[in-house]
Amino acid sequence: MRRYLRLPEPATVVWIILIAALLLLIAFPLTKLLLVSLYTRSGTFTFGNYIAAYGRARYVESLVNSLLLASETAAISVVFAAPMAWAISRTNMPGKGLVWGCVFGAFILPPYLGAIGWILLAGPNAGFVNQAWRWLTGAADPLVNVYTFQGLVFVMAFQSFPLIFIFVKSALDLVSSELEDAANILGAGTWTTMWKVTLPMAWPSILGGAIIVFLETVALFGTPALIGIPARINTATTQLWQFFEAPVRVEVAAAYSIPLLLITLALVGAQRLMLHRKGYIAQTGKGGERRPIEFGVGRFVLLAWCLAVGVVSVVMPALVLLEASFARAWGRGPSLANLTIANYRFLIFEHETALSTIWNTLWFSGASATLAALLALLVAYIVSRKLVRFGSVLGFLAMAPFVIPGIVMAIGFYAAFARPPFALYGTAAIIILAFTARFLPIAYASSSAAMGTLHPEMEEAARILGCGRLRTIAQITAPLLKKSLLGGWLVVFIVATRELSAAIFLVGPNTRTMAVLLYDLSEAGNFEVVAALGGILLTITMVLVAIGMKLIGRDFMLRGT
Repeated sequence: MRRYLRLPEPATVVWIILIAALLLLIAFPLTKLLLVSLYTRSGTFTFGNYIAAYGRARYVESLVNSLLLASETAAISVVFAAPMAWAISRTNMPGKGLVWGCVFGAFILPPYLGAIGWILLAGPNAGFVNQAWRWLTGAADPLVNVYTFQGLVFVMAFQSFPLIFIFVKSALDLVSSELEDAANILGAGTWTTMWKVTLPMAWPSILGGAIIVFLETVALFGTPALIGIPARINTATTQLWQFFEAPVRVEVAAAYSIPLLLITLALVGAQRLMLHRKGYIAQTGKGGERRPIEFGVGRFVLLAWCLAVGVVSVVMPALVLLEASFARAWGRGPSLANLTIANYRFLIFEHETALSTIWNTLWFSGASATLAALLALLVAYIVSRKLVRFGSVLGFLAMAPFVIPGIVMAIGFYAAFARPPFALYGTAAIIILAFTARFLPIAYASSSAAMGTLHPEMEEAARILGCGRLRTIAQITAPLLKKSLLGGWLVVFIVATRELSAAIFLVGPNTRTMAVLLYDLSEAGNFEVVAALGGILLTITMVLVAIGMKLIGRDFMLRGT
């Protein structure tokens, strides 16, 4: 009697391939990071790497600085963002479109470009704000000094508050006005209702946004390097960068980064524990009417606050960067005699690597966005349709990088793929793979949400007519989800073009990106050329944003995060 081998279902084969891909992209680098931190280069088990990483007071101080910096940044970001979100979502404040534009501008302005803008604005000697202060008052001391711990905190808060804004506004949009009406009937005023009813309903989102800002701040490299190093404020990320200076001590860097991962996991666990003890229910549906609060004259106070945050976080640094990009010498201020296009001409026609970094940025970002979108679609399909047992493992792996600091992921990729047998350090492959893993949660969140809105009837009809599973995905599912998939692709592409924290640890001489070149030029002090290159990067970003708005919607980036 013949026995025939039963071939596995295509979904099972895809599931196995996806598991292997996600393990290679996520689990393998983190496992390698842990192993490298526990062994010498000769293969001997040791705790010496941890002793070297935390055996000096300066190294411990760097970690403490990062934790303090992240805590203060998160707190101030909440102060900036929560009133703005409440004003736009719940009140009759005028000028909401203008405030939205400011938030969106702060969201797409790369952090290191914002930091350079504030160096030009608030440098103690030549910053425009301090020059104006001295001209008006004749004072010798500067009005503001960006090269201080508090200066660094505020610059990073101006960069980070949009994340909390997005979370809080999304939560407030779901709060029914009936709850506020009930509070008003019982004698509560507008402010009391806001503090005791509305904002507590948004508490999970406020906490979640603050934790994300905390984690992003701890893992951020560009702003702490540009402002902190000249101010002699060392942070965990700048310390990790020093471990990568010759001779490279990847074992010590791995040991130093493990506590960052543990802190991240502890914060996520603490958030779940805090929220688990309370119930939060948003009343929605037909009875969940949401009416704007009539705020009287106070609405203009709210508008003034929102515009002040927007002007300081976006308009001022953007204008000074624009002026510097067309200036012969930025310190001379705007004038016809100081106007030139030489900075752009130098980058496009004379600089040795500027054009190649632009091409590298587009190529790496496009490839990583495509890989992330493809992986995300397949994972979301298998998870949502429950095609295989333990399919939820795929969803867990796809979202895991969300709680892994980007700089830890980069060092994990260096430890896993830089040496033989892979030997990918300095190649396009390691950067594309790192970007794919880093931003996979963005693409997966978009695909998963879209899959939840798609009924499987059409897929089942195609299957009845003889279509295979993969053909059904390609010809039915993907076309129906094309807007969501394109939105996820564009968001990953845009954030990848500005990524510095991961790229700076992985690029080689021929694979530098625009973000890395911007950092290198800023170290040389050539802020006019830096501003011009930043202008090119922002132009590329704005073109992509315009495409996304045209095809998907005005707030596609904010909905995709």
